[in-house]
Formats: sequence, structure tokens, C-alpha cells
Amino acid sequence: MQELKQKYDWKMTQLMKAAKSGTKDGLEKTKIAVMRKVTFLHRKEVPGDGERRRRVKEAEKLPPNPGISRGSLEHCGRGDSEEEDTGFLEVTVSDAKHPPPELGPMPTGLSPQQVVRRHILSSIVQSERSYVESLKRILQDYRNPLMEMEPKVLSARKCQVVFFRLKEILQCHSMFQIALSSRVAEWDSAEKIGDLFVASFSKSMVLDVYSDYVNNFTTAMSLIKKACLTKPAFLDFLKKRQMASTDRVTLYGLMVKPIQRFPQFILLLQDMLKNTPKGHADRLSLQLALTELETLAEKLNEQKRVADQVAEIQQLSKSISDRSSLSKLLNSGQRQLLLCETLTETVYGDRGQLIKSKERKVFLLNDMLVCANINFKGQLEISSLVPLGPKYVVKWSTALPQVQVVEVGQESGAYDKDNVVIHNAGAKKHAPTGPASHNKVYLGPPRLFQELQDLQKDLAVVEQITLLISTLHGTYQNLNMTVAQDWCLALQRMMKVKEEEIHSANKCRLRLLLPGKPDKSGRPISVMVVFITPNPLSKISWVNCLHLAKIGLREENQPGWLCPDEDKKSKAPFWCPILSCHMPAFSSKALDLQLSAAVHNPVQSSLLGFSAVSTSLPQGYFWVGGGQAGAGGQVEIFSLNRSVPRTVKSFPVASPVLCMEYIPEAAEGDTEGTEEPRAGAEQPPATLHPTVCLGLRDGSIAVYSSVDTGTQCLLTCKSPGMQPVLCLKHSSEHLFAGLQDGTVAAYPRNNVGLWDLTEQPTCLPVGTSPVRALLMLDETLWASCANQVTVLDASTLCAQQTFEAHPDTEASVTHMIKAGSGVWMAFSSGSSIRLFHTETLEHLQEINIATRTTFVLPGQRHVRVTSLLICQGLLWVGTDQGIIVLLPVPRLEGIPKITGKGMVSLNGHGGPVDFLAVALSTLAPDVLKGDQEEEEGGEEKTPELDGPPPREMRKKGILLQYRLRSTSHLPGQLLSVRDAPVGTVTPEHTEEDGSIYEMADDPDVWVRSRPCARDAPRKEISSVAIISGGRGYRNFNSEPQRRGGDADSTLLIWQLPLML
Repeated sequence: MQELKQKYDWKMTQLMKAAKSGTKDGLEKTKIAVMRKVTFLHRKEVPGDGERRRRVKEAEKLPPNPGISRGSLEHCGRGDSEEEDTGFLEVTVSDAKHPPPELGPMPTGLSPQQVVRRHILSSIVQSERSYVESLKRILQDYRNPLMEMEPKVLSARKCQVVFFRLKEILQCHSMFQIALSSRVAEWDSAEKIGDLFVASFSKSMVLDVYSDYVNNFTTAMSLIKKACLTKPAFLDFLKKRQMASTDRVTLYGLMVKPIQRFPQFILLLQDMLKNTPKGHADRLSLQLALTELETLAEKLNEQKRVADQVAEIQQLSKSISDRSSLSKLLNSGQRQLLLCETLTETVYGDRGQLIKSKERKVFLLNDMLVCANINFKGQLEISSLVPLGPKYVVKWSTALPQVQVVEVGQESGAYDKDNVVIHNAGAKKHAPTGPASHNKVYLGPPRLFQELQDLQKDLAVVEQITLLISTLHGTYQNLNMTVAQDWCLALQRMMKVKEEEIHSANKCRLRLLLPGKPDKSGRPISVMVVFITPNPLSKISWVNCLHLAKIGLREENQPGWLCPDEDKKSKAPFWCPILSCHMPAFSSKALDLQLSAAVHNPVQSSLLGFSAVSTSLPQGYFWVGGGQAGAGGQVEIFSLNRSVPRTVKSFPVASPVLCMEYIPEAAEGDTEGTEEPRAGAEQPPATLHPTVCLGLRDGSIAVYSSVDTGTQCLLTCKSPGMQPVLCLKHSSEHLFAGLQDGTVAAYPRNNVGLWDLTEQPTCLPVGTSPVRALLMLDETLWASCANQVTVLDASTLCAQQTFEAHPDTEASVTHMIKAGSGVWMAFSSGSSIRLFHTETLEHLQEINIATRTTFVLPGQRHVRVTSLLICQGLLWVGTDQGIIVLLPVPRLEGIPKITGKGMVSLNGHGGPVDFLAVALSTLAPDVLKGDQEEEEGGEEKTPELDGPPPREMRKKGILLQYRLRSTSHLPGQLLSVRDAPVGTVTPEHTEEDGSIYEMADDPDVWVRSRPCARDAPRKEISSVAIISGGRGYRNFNSEPQRRGGDADSTLLIWQLPLML
């Protein structure tokens, strides 16, 4: 071993001498040679050593750096402990020989874009320098003194745990900083930075050290917290170090920076990419770098989330007796934490008065709901140095299937009122005073309901007064039918305002019906628990997660997906889409209809309640098309404004439907799902309502209006030569149809916004084989013909270029789907899908789907891809075996490379997956607000604009004014206890208008909660469902393929958690 080390040192010396006298090229070669000498390092064999050697070899591939002088590389013995024996090459960089990168003065003559890129590079350099300094501070100001301190306040072993992997992280970034220096020096001539990020952060070594650090972070913080509580000397050491620093950043503030580093890099690279024009040498590298960093950040975030979940469950289990059944359940390792949050439990009396409120920690596990009291213990001075987690005392726990969310308007079907007695949780048990006391549940703000009832009674009285006023013989200025009718309208408006207040108060109230112990007569007792959520989005999230967690407990979802890795630790609990339901695609059982196409027509429903959004499928209508070979076609339309789709219309068409295209109202942009309700009513008449275009086998193209406008056939025409229409796509100017004979027909818009189907379209020949797929990409149209793809200008309709998508001429392109800066393609033969760059058309990746499907159907090697879809970072692949494969892809502007082995669905079809479609609706909380909510604020201030009220009046009066601002213009004399000055006009809003309704200033929780939507900035809520169509339904996990009636065309619907 000693001889090997001497030989290694001698070679290093020779290399360094060569580097000193060599050129820059020689220095780079020297660096590569030096890094390859990693194999000279020997250490004891441990389990998994082969894997570690693979990672070390990957570490050799570093980006080109300037020369590394003598002493720059140093191998240190790490001891025999498991924590230290890591096998990583330790690099110590001398600041004197390798100073941090510095950007020189800006040259003249730069374009504005180059100036911006230079500023972004400067931000990268400064942030990296600051980050490296923070890492050095942790080691120099905290780790090293604690290791050297006598007597020790923290043992060496605990120090290793607290500062685990920090030295390796510093090494990674020290090497990156050296490489960054060379790029900064060459910036004004080369302007390249993307490949440096790819080379530096794409290696598994970086993921390993950061993963270890992130997974250990919770343990490290827990150890620091315990040491602060038990060792005053350690607490004093932390305080002194913090006070000695110029920025007063705590140890926790420094140690959290590695967790935040990659999101910072991503933001900087996104800015750089936005300011890098197409065709720039750095553009593809930046996109690849963004992909690598996003993948790394996603994995680290997921590992941190799983580590935090485990810590929360452990903290919860500590508060329970080891002998309890709940403790055994929590410690079984089978429980996953889906959601936990601090909510305020409120208890109300029979008259709606608030009895008490207290904060609780509520845990939603995959099969149970747990509520715990929060007990914060610890000194304030410690909590300022390191976050102190609370201790929990479990109050109750309930199996998830027994938990019901009860909303206003839904209470009738929530439980059996005849057999269930409801008690308010936490309220004193009062003996029933009569039969009417049973089942009296205050599901909404009780005071507001009482006020609404009072308004209804007052309206009845005012209507009687109106009848009496109609019998008056005299004419009076402020007592006549006009004023009386105005009172009625004002009361009706106030009732609407009150309903909006109730609706708004419910936005932050989570009402749960839980099972209790039966009463003496044996009748079941249900307990109503009311929680106040921090904001409306939190309420929506809770209802949605409870809904999906219950669906997740169904047999078909236990399990619903198979992970080839079996890496259960890194899989998120809600990462897998949940099979919500499966149902026949066509209501007609008499015809044997084959599925072919589907589209989602998003429509906002103003009738849909606030919480119904949490449990329903994405709002709108789902159109399904198909037909029978040699016969006619059929279109089925489903409403998705509920948890299970419902057929709302079905109609036949002349020929089988081959394709569909949804065209939103704002045709110039892809704004599907973003239009507000009734937006079309305020648009110019030329702007069309949303339409759905159908392409038929007989060459017909039919344009239908949406369901809300009667599903009328607005236009129809025949394609040139009556060629079957295989695919449809639209731009702001044209409707494109891919035809059987290898041409693309382009139909322009006419002067009223519809497609001009009467004139002959522009025919664009792209080949002799059928045009099976079209894709709109920015200002271009991609059209596939056989194994080639032609790129056309969508405005001028001129062909730009053609490229080969597959080497086999028999493999026709059947599907094209865009994500980020890439396009994934599927083919008519073979089991591979291929990725192409949208700008350079370069082939970037090829994935064989057959290797995934063999986990479900062993031996099935001949697999063909029949459908493709990308949604929310997941590439869905449907096959001719009925199997659906899910592959993770990046979500940002980078290259959508497959970054993992993915998953295979255990729910599929008995035959080929005919289509995969996404139903997506996006709505902001404003959509869920009533139209009056903004006005309410102004209306409540109206009394303050009145003349000064008498001081003895402590209550504000609400004027019963709907349209009228004054009665002075009405005929007749003024009825008033005071004489009106002669010759003056009565001012608006004075006492004679009457204030016959009063509302007390009530500072209770209902009033405070009403504007709770203002707490957070306006955010969008995205509801997503994935729908597949094919023959029959098959569960690959439990049973063979079903036969008989299940051979009919079937829809499978998966739901994803709401994106808040």
C-alpha cells in the first residue's frame, strides 16, 4: 500500500511539473490525467463497493478546468467509521492559487440581450461565492471548533452526524468554482455556461452527497435541539458564534442553504435561457442544464418531504402509549402521511355562540385521520437558533372511510337523519328538550343563518306594507309604490348578500362528521367537528385530499401502480394518479362501437359550490367519438361537474369519427380552461363561442358548438378528394386537417371567425403516405408522413424542412407530443419512443417501452405504442396490450428527457389503449367568489357616508336602497318629523330615506373570516384528470382478462391531486 502511494505521489509530481511549463491545452489534459488516477486510491471493501466505484468513475468526468497546481488534490484518510468511510475523493482548493471567479469590465458594443446575460452571469458568480463562503463558515466556525474543543460539548460522533456530507458538498462546489473561473474569463468571446452546469451537476456523486445531507438534515436539527436543551455550554457556543458573525445568521440559517441551492440555480438559468436567442451556441446546453438541475432538485425535494413525513409520524407516535393499537399502526411502516396542518377547532353553542376555540394538529394518513393537541415546550432563546418541533397529545383518531365532509346544502344526503344523533364535539351535552332537538346541526355560521331567516320574515312584512301603500289616497314623495318596491328589492339584495356571507364563511370551515359511541338506546352517535383553516385554499386542499385518500383505499388502487425499482422510500404518497372510476364509453349497448378520439371542453360552472370543486372532476364536458367499421359514427358527451361523469348528450354522425379538436373561445392562444364564465357575452359578436371539430372517415369535417349553446352543427364540408381525415389541429389563422393521401388541408378563418369550409382549402403535400399526426409548435406546424416529419410555417404555409424521425421506413410516426423544448414521438411499429429537440431537430433520447411492460405481462416483448400524453411532469404511454406506462419528465423549459424508470399501471384495458386525453380546468379563487363580495365591502361602508347619526345610536343602520339614491325627484310632499328647508333639495342618503333594518357590529369569528381570501395572493387552482379509452377494463394485479360485456369500449379515469 505504501509503495502504491509513493508511486502515485511520484506520478502526480511529474504531471504537475509538466503542467507548470505547459500550455492551456496541456493543463486541461493534465487535469484529466490527474482525475483518472482516482483508481490509485485503495480502501477496504464494504457491501455495495462496486456501486460506489461506479460513482467514483462518474466523478472523473468533470468539465474543462484550468490547471491544478501541486497540492490542489489531497487524499485524506477518513477513519474507519461508517459515516466517514465514504470513498469520495477529497479536494482542497487553495484560494491563493485558485481565486474565486471575477467578471472583468464590460466591453463596448454589446447588444441589450448580451448585457442582460452578462448581468445574470454576474449573479451566478456572486451567489456561488456567497454559497461557498457559507459552507466554509459552517466548517470553520462551527464544526472545527467543536471537534477541537476540550472538554467536548458535542462528541466527535455527534459532530459527524450534525455536519454529515458538508465537506463533500464544499468539494463539489469548490471544483465547480474553479471551472466557473475559466468560463468567466472566456465569457466575452465564447458566452457559454450551460455545458459547465451539465458536466458539474449531472453526476450521481452530486446527487449522493446532497441526498445524504438532505435525508440527514432532520436528524441533525433534532440533535442540535436536544444538545441546546441539555448542554448549556453548547447553547452558549451557538449564541457567541452567531453574535460574532456580521450578518447574525444562525447555524440553522447556514445549514438550510444547501437545501435551497438548486432552486436558486434553476431561477438563474431560467433567466439566462429567456435571454438566449434561438440558434445561440449555449441554448441547447442551457436547456439540458435546466433539465439536470430540475431533476436533481425534484429528487432532493422528494427525499426531504419523505424524511419530514417520517419525522412527523415518529413525533406523533412518541406521544402515544406503546401498547395502544394506534402506536402499532404508526410504527408498522405502512402508514404514509398525506397532509398535516395546524387548524383551529371551534365549538359553538345551540344559538351559534362561540364557546371555545383551540389550535390542533390534524394528520391525514393514507387510511386514517388523527387530531392532536399541540404542546410547545422549550426556551424562546433556543427556538431562535433552531426550530423547535412541538410535542403532540392525541385527542382522537378515526378510520378514513368513516370520516364524512359535510357542507352546506349537502347535509341531507350526508347521513341517515332518522338513525343518527349529532353532537357538537366539545360542547356540553344537553338533554333534548323535544323531538325537534334531534339532528339539529349547525352546518354553517349559525348567526348568519338566523339573520337570513330574519330577512325573509322582514321581506314578507314589507310586501304586506307594499300592499297597504297601494291603497293610499294621497301622493307622498317618500311613501309610494316606487319606494315600497325599492324596499322589497333592497331586502332581496340583502338576502343575496347574506347568502354570499354564509358562502364565504364556509370557505374556511372544514366540517367533519365522525363516528362516536352509541347512546343508551343503541343508536349511533355522530360527532360534528368544525375546523377553521388558515385560508380557502387550505380548505379546498383538505377536502380534495380526503376525497382522493378514500378512493385510494379501494381494491383497484391497492396497489394501483407497479414500480420496477421497488424504491418505496423515494416514491411520494400522492405521486401516483388514483383510478377514480371506469365506465362504458357509449350509452348505446346495441352497437359495437370502436373508440377513436376524445377532447375536453372546459366550461366554468357558476352553480358548482366551493367544496364541490375539491371533489369533482375538472369542470366542463368530455366529448368521446367513435364508430362502427363500414357504418356510422357516434359522439357521446359527458359532464364532468361531479365526482363521476354523467352522459348529457349522445348523437350519431354520418361516418366513424377518427379525430377531434377543441377550439377555445380565444383562438389566438391556448387558453383552454382559463376563460371566466360568460366571458363570451362581453366579447364582440365576431368572437366565436368554443367549438369542437370532428374529422370523419368519409372525409367530412364537422364543426359543432359547445354543449352550453346547444351542440349545434355549425359547419360541415368534404375534404379534397373525400379523403379520410386522420388528424386535426388549429392555429389562430387556420384549421389544419391531415388526410389519408399524404396532404395537409388548411382552412382559413372567415370574416365571422368560423372556418371557411365552403372554398377549396390550401393543400400542402407532405408525402404519399397518410398524415397520421399534426403538432402546432409556436409558429410552425409539424406534419408526419411515414417515418418523416415536415415542418411548415403556420402563417405562410410554406415547408421549412423535413427530417427523418425513424431509420425504418415502415415505422410511421403516429403520435407527436410536446413538452418543454422537446417532442416525443411514437411509431406504428416497434416498442420505442423517440425524443427530438424542437429547435435543432436533433434526436436526443430513445426509450424502449417493452422493458417496462414485462413487469406486468412477462414474456410480452412485441409491444406497440398506441397513444401518448404529457401532463404535469408525467409522460403517459398507452400500448396495444392495454397496459399504461408512466415515465417522469421535467416540467420546465428544458429538454423533457426520461429521468427515471417510471411506473406501470395495474389497471388497464383488455385491448389497445385507443386514446389518452387530459381534462384540465383552471380557476382562481375569484371564480368561486360571489359577484357581490367585492361590492359588500363598499356597501357596508355606506352608512358611514350618511349624515351624522345621533350619538345614542350605537348600531349602524343599513339603508334599504337598491336603485334610488334620493326620493327628492318623486312627486308628492315629504313625510318627515322635521320640516324641510324651503327651496332646498334633499341631499342624498339622508334620514328620510329610512333605515328600517339594523345590523349589529359583531366582531366575532364569522365576520373576521369572511374576507379570509385576502390573506394570500391570488392563486390558481388546477384540477386534472387523465382519461383513457379502450376495449374493456382489466386489473393486471388480481384477475385475468374479463370477457363478455366488458369487451365494450370503456373509459378509465384517473384523478390527480389539485394543484394549488
